[in-house]
Amino acid sequence: MKIAIIYNRESQAVINLFGVPNREKYGLETINKIKDAIRDGGHQVRAFEGDKNIIRKLEEFMPSVISGERPGLVFNLSYGIQGRARYTHIPSILEMLGIPYVGSGPETHAIALDKVVTKVILKQKGLPTPKFLVLDTPDAPITEELKYPLIVKPKDEAVSYGLKVVRNQEELRKGAQVIYEMFKGATLVEEYIEGREINVGLLGNDPVEALPPVELSFGEGEQIYTYEDKKNISGREITKVCPAPLTEEETKRIQDLAVAAFKAIGCSDSARVDFRLDEEGKPYILEINSMASLGPGSSYVHAAEKIGLDYTALANRLIEIASERYYGTAISTKIGSDDKENEVSVFSYLTKNRDRMENDLKAWTNTPSWTDDAVGLSNVIRKLGDRFNKLGLKPVIEYTNSRSAWTWQTRGGIKDGTLLVVPVDVPGDRGGYPVPFRRDPEWLYGEGVASSRAGIAIALQALAALRTVKKLKDTKLGILVYSDEGRGMRYSSQLFSKVAEQANQVIVLQPGFKQGKVVDQRRGSRKFSVIVEGRSQRIGAKSSVDGLTWFLRKYKNLESLSDVEQKLSVAVQDVHSERYSMLLPHRVKATIYLTYINEELADKMEKKIREVLTSDVKGITAYTEKLEERPPLVRSESNGVVIDKLKEISGEWQLPFGVEGGLLPSAAGVVPEGTAVVCGFGPASRQLYTPNESIHRGELLQRVLLLTLFLLEG
Repeated sequence: MKIAIIYNRESQAVINLFGVPNREKYGLETINKIKDAIRDGGHQVRAFEGDKNIIRKLEEFMPSVISGERPGLVFNLSYGIQGRARYTHIPSILEMLGIPYVGSGPETHAIALDKVVTKVILKQKGLPTPKFLVLDTPDAPITEELKYPLIVKPKDEAVSYGLKVVRNQEELRKGAQVIYEMFKGATLVEEYIEGREINVGLLGNDPVEALPPVELSFGEGEQIYTYEDKKNISGREITKVCPAPLTEEETKRIQDLAVAAFKAIGCSDSARVDFRLDEEGKPYILEINSMASLGPGSSYVHAAEKIGLDYTALANRLIEIASERYYGTAISTKIGSDDKENEVSVFSYLTKNRDRMENDLKAWTNTPSWTDDAVGLSNVIRKLGDRFNKLGLKPVIEYTNSRSAWTWQTRGGIKDGTLLVVPVDVPGDRGGYPVPFRRDPEWLYGEGVASSRAGIAIALQALAALRTVKKLKDTKLGILVYSDEGRGMRYSSQLFSKVAEQANQVIVLQPGFKQGKVVDQRRGSRKFSVIVEGRSQRIGAKSSVDGLTWFLRKYKNLESLSDVEQKLSVAVQDVHSERYSMLLPHRVKATIYLTYINEELADKMEKKIREVLTSDVKGITAYTEKLEERPPLVRSESNGVVIDKLKEISGEWQLPFGVEGGLLPSAAGVVPEGTAVVCGFGPASRQLYTPNESIHRGELLQRVLLLTLFLLEG
């Protein structure tokens, strides 16, 4: 699981520094110790300052989860940056974001920080606490009869800030004055309980476990635990005795009171309750620390060690307790099902390795291989070959031409199995540096990330997941990669068709649509090159029409050929003209695309295009040549069987799924009739085939899970 440690130390990244500043900080040594402990527990962990940037950082570290996946968890060490309710800030943000966390909620922290509110609640619950009063200002009237000596402390501070024993009214007023000047707030005054100081740590929720009581031995000087003592600057050593020397009955009584106090203010996971025992052994609750210190020398850590929880075990136990509170004990309802053991193992592997897949995608995206980049394509094919070899796949020489198409297969072979199809070229003729990979909470960006790289990452991760459950070798599976998507599969389509004929079903790992939609129908396309040639003419000449003017007239005729109802479209692209000096253009080159679903209608439309582009003017010659032809993907009964199976798996695992038609052609159209094919199995994309293309981050995991489960079921 992903664990984010949130703490406050150096950062003051807020809009304004305003209000009471935080004086509590965890040391870097403790933060690193907790980080190491959590990492030793098998979790992925990062530490962040709890400032205004925390939302963005958590979004990047903990993207939205799929159904059944445990989201990340925050290990909250944040005391806040400023304000009287600073303990509440991070828990409140986490609740807004929907991120689980270790420790109490904001309402509990608000109560615990306000010692007066805490004492009122304790009294209402019938729990013992020293008599008290509140001085809003240093010279406020004393309205309660309290017996000296008294304790003065800030009403809503922690770590014993401002704590002092006073023995008369003059000292009381001075102590309140110091607190007022330092904290700009009220002073809590309570009767000082002569006797012993003991604290009890609490761990868990249902039930709450009371740790062995810890007694503080102060030696010489005031018998209170001051701020200077806690920071080791008082000049004396405070000894912690655990378990405290109490009778069995006394121990139980004080532990029961600690549990009652824990529940009274609604604590979660952990806390520490501080007591004073008077000379007769009667316990009084001083306060409840809703964020018990986890410093290596703290009372809480000391007590945990006495029940067998070393530092690593304690940190991970807190994570387990919080996880149980949020999720119960199971990741998925399917875990207890014996016949779903492999599926659950695959689910667990993929969700745990989500970051690894994104980093793999980053590496592929930052390795350029445009369609015309022979060196880049060779590099990608070599790396893919190495990865497939490590996974145990073998190259299939019969279905590899080593120029535009390469095929690998498992020991089970392609015959009557599944063929995965992935383009490895990024269509386009760009030069220079590619747009690098980057991520935001919802989308992953980078040149080729949608058109090529996501398919590679999904295929590799699905194969790795199958291998973890020892199902890869015998699964009937092949994978074909091709490098001429940018050329309309001009060179690879024939070989691809032969491979696809061997398989029962073909899955094309190109972008799908939002909400988990795959593509069950795609238009075919035909690409034509047009060259128009005429005489060179001077500007203003009264002679015949020049080549560019003639083509522009024909352009209007071509535009009118599109028929939306018949799903036919004609588009003119890449118009270039050539001329000499001040003369009019004598040559025009253009590309024309025809997209369609019905082959017969496409034939008729092609004939019309050629008729429109036949020269009807003296001095003008036009040549039309068909460069590429990509068949359409048409809905069929065999395709529907595969889609129904995918729909069934998606429903069982609560994955979004649907079908939609696509306007752009793909490799799916090359699959011979009788072989089932599903296209658009990659994540939803934006700005496809541009340098700014991106894929939906959540769908990357959804797609690889769906693919793996489909392959697992054969």
